[in-house]
Formats: sequence, structure tokens, C-alpha cells
Amino acid sequence: MRFVWLLAAALWLCCLPSQAAGNGLFWQLESPTGNVSYLFGTMHTDDQRVTDFPPPVLQALNSVETFMLEVAEPPRPEWLRLPQGDLKTYLSATELDQLAILAERHVMPLEAVLRMKPWLLAVLFDLPRPQTPFAQDFLLQAAAETQGKKIIGLENPQAHFGVMDSLTMEEQLTMLRAVLQRSQAQKEQDFERLLHAYLAGDVEQIARMDESMTGDMLPPALWQRIRVKLLDERNVLMARQGIAQARQARVFIAVGAAHLAGEHGLIHAFRQAGFKLTPVPK
Repeated sequence: MRFVWLLAAALWLCCLPSQAAGNGLFWQLESPTGNVSYLFGTMHTDDQRVTDFPPPVLQALNSVETFMLEVAEPPRPEWLRLPQGDLKTYLSATELDQLAILAERHVMPLEAVLRMKPWLLAVLFDLPRPQTPFAQDFLLQAAAETQGKKIIGLENPQAHFGVMDSLTMEEQLTMLRAVLQRSQAQKEQDFERLLHAYLAGDVEQIARMDESMTGDMLPPALWQRIRVKLLDERNVLMARQGIAQARQARVFIAVGAAHLAGEHGLIHAFRQAGFKLTPVPK
């Protein structure tokens, strides 16, 4: 189940720093009272190109009291499953065959896959197959736990794993079918494009690529609803929790890079709250 949790935490619709103002992915946060914390934009992948952390990231982690990431607890199984029945009721024979191929590719039991929520499967199966269960965020969490840091989630676990439960079954199936229509080559090409933007430290480009890659797959109205739920609404809650903690303790916040950019992003939220933000060089 932990393997599924790590994948679910990806929320794919959603590096190292650039020095452009407002566009870095690794920031020092200084509160109005002089408390120093850090904000690090992550990419939810186990790709070694992003899991080899540069010394400044690890030094910053060593210096804090608290580590924060999007969600700090695994989901209950019922949060990931359909309330009743399975996907055999909703998908064609061809679609079920495609689902079986993807389940095998991702080393997931088909019986479990058929009972999972369609929106969650769309997220999982639009990712390259992970080679390990150790995505970037969770390697940082493991390091923080080893050091005895306090671990806090930016989001309520049930809300995190149910972020798109308000979508109708038909809307969720639209998401899943869009992913089933994509070839493995397309998925891998998009992943490489996003990874290169991440390694360049360009948070604005990451946000634009998320918008174009996912927006092109879905009806515009559905994509706008998904974008608001995955980014805008979650950003408000994560910023509130992160700011509250950074005002009272030294914290290291690791959050998906797509949550940093724009007027609803965490960088803007911390500035609005009176924090001084300084990009941290390699």
C-alpha cells in the first residue's frame, strides 16, 4: 500500500534553482521576526537526476526543526477505491485490455486496479513506471525522520487523497480514457520535457507545461475545474499551514514545484505574509 501511496502523492498535474526573481525552486524564507526556513519545489519522481540532492538542500534540511511535505500519512484503502463495484461496469473490453497492460507495466494487481477511482488511475498511469518507491519528497522525509525532525503534512490526508472526489464518475472516466489513449512514448516524452524544465529550475515553465500537456488532453471546462482543485484551492490551504509553522519554528517545506508559481502560488503567498524570500544557489 505504501507503494500506491507514493504514486498517489504524485498528483502529476501539478531542480535546482534559477536565480531569476520569483522563479527559483529553492528559497530561504525569513519571517518578519527573523526566523529562517526553506521552501523547496520538488518533482514527484524517483528519477536519479533529481534524487541526488545538492549539498545546500541537505544543509538546509539539517538546520531546521520541522520538515513539511504535502501529506505525511498514508491513505486508508477506502480513500482510493470506488464506493462500490468496479470498472468493468464502465469500460469497454478494449479499454479493460488497455488497463490490464498498464497494471502489469506498473506492477499493480489488476483486481486492485479495477476497484480504484478512475481519476487516481489517470494520475498513476500517466506517469512513467517508477523504478523504486522512493520519490524525491519521501527521500527528504526519510532523511528528516533519521535526524529526528518533527514531520508535519501541509494537507489533511483524507482531503489530499480525495482531492478530486467531487468530480462525477463520467468526468473521472474522461480523465482515465484520455490517459488510455496516450502511447507510452508520448508519456515518456512529456516526462522528459518536464524533467528538463525542472532541472533548469524554471518554475514558470513547469506551470505552463502542466497547463498545456494536461489541458490539451481534456475538455477545457473539465480541465479548469481540475486545475482549480489541484492547484489553486490546495495552494491556499498549504500556504496557510506552511506560513503558520514558519512563523514559529525553523521549517523545511518540500512541495511539488507546480505549487510555487503564479499569483496563487506559495512564493507569492509567503511574500504577501511578510516573509523575505532569497533564492538559494547550488
